[in-house]
Amino acid sequence: MPKILMLDCKQEISSFNPLPSEYENFSVTYGDEFLDHRGLNTEVGGALSVFEARGDITVIPTIAARAGSAGPLSAAGWDRLSAEILAAVAARIDEADAVYASMHGAMGAVNELDPEGHLLTEIRRMLGPDRPLVISLDLHGICTDRMLRQVDGLTLYHTYPHVDFADTGARAARLLLRLMDGGTRPVIARVTIPALVRGDELVTATGCYGDLIRECQRIERDGTALAAGIIIGNPFTDVPELCCQVLVTCDGDADTARAEALRLAGEFWPLRHRMQGKLIALDRAIAQARTMKGPLVFTDAADATSSGATGDSNAILRGLRDAGYPGRVLAQIVDPAAAAAAHKAGVGATIRTTLGGAIDPGRYTPMEVEARVRLLSDGAARLETMGTPLDAGPTAVLTFGNVTVVVLSRTVSLFDRALYYANGCNPRDYDLTVVKSPHTEFHMYDAWVEKNFNIDAPGATSADLCSLGHTICARPMYPMEPDTVFTPRAVIYPETAA
Repeated sequence: MPKILMLDCKQEISSFNPLPSEYENFSVTYGDEFLDHRGLNTEVGGALSVFEARGDITVIPTIAARAGSAGPLSAAGWDRLSAEILAAVAARIDEADAVYASMHGAMGAVNELDPEGHLLTEIRRMLGPDRPLVISLDLHGICTDRMLRQVDGLTLYHTYPHVDFADTGARAARLLLRLMDGGTRPVIARVTIPALVRGDELVTATGCYGDLIRECQRIERDGTALAAGIIIGNPFTDVPELCCQVLVTCDGDADTARAEALRLAGEFWPLRHRMQGKLIALDRAIAQARTMKGPLVFTDAADATSSGATGDSNAILRGLRDAGYPGRVLAQIVDPAAAAAAHKAGVGATIRTTLGGAIDPGRYTPMEVEARVRLLSDGAARLETMGTPLDAGPTAVLTFGNVTVVVLSRTVSLFDRALYYANGCNPRDYDLTVVKSPHTEFHMYDAWVEKNFNIDAPGATSADLCSLGHTICARPMYPMEPDTVFTPRAVIYPETAA
């Protein structure tokens, strides 16, 4: 029976987060623990469903290494993690007829700016040129030339906010099986676009970016392409090949792959102006909120933990307090010292502590509060969309005045309501909820709030991209250089197909 080796390695980083992540940030599992993804909305879960449905395929699960978004991985952390991943693959690769790798694309380490490229290069060296290697990536990934030189095919997310994790893995699995069955000669066309984007127009259900993604889906479904997608990168991962790019894979037809990639890139470029964040000043948002019935959301996208921010911004909390906003406020913040103080004092106690600036004191000054400890927990939860676990460490719910704050010990993804719910807080019970994510699924907030304000606040993932200070990505780059010129050019992989 044909055997497919599977591995999983995912982290998204912000180069502007001052705290490096470490090996310990990763949850690393081996072998049959991979199979726990069965039935989950993850890439691995989707791929397993396809492979196991065939009946004639044997899966070789090797290693899964996942970490929440954070700062760049330390050199020691990367050296240990990469060594473990490659050792796990090397131990079983001789048995494999093909490889599927679930990756993110926006990793970054202090001593390796293209971690996925390094791993894929080493895996290809072990695999040899004749056995197929297919990967899946987040549309917020950075797909590099080095990565594309190693792979036979790839699939990308088609939704934002992301809900198609399993579907992306399933599409990768079907592509890999097609290559294994023979007769398919994948040709990938890549067009890089010198633009960084952010904002509401990237929501695929409603924005102009989604209109282009539906074209990618159309050419996949009608057989024009084996796979197609548009990567918008993670604008906070400052690495040499950060950009937007179109990737189209066709069966032996370089001309069609080139033409479709150039067409989609040509349609994307004029929309770059629309694909920028539209922010509102905090004082104006608060002034408007005071006159509204609500409920309301204040989006703190600048401190989006799922994009690599620290989670310890108190900018909105401080602004609401200083302005005397009268409504009931619900918020989350990462502050291990405050959480520890609450756990030491116990439920019902009143403590004096500070909130904010625990990780990024250069941006946030700790805010003194006198708060009541309403609830304590271990910080365990499961993401609403994926069903995968979260571990925020010792967690406390503190109340002071009209404010309820869920205080976390560790930075975890906050792009849904999981940690609010797990700690006894329902956003519908409050007049104003702070959400540390640029977007959430529509039903979570936008379907029922009166207004979602995208607040202009400081942070490692601010949508004011020009304020961040990119020093590594290629220049000129829009919007940092507003007059950037785009000359479309398609690069074909493999080169022999050009």
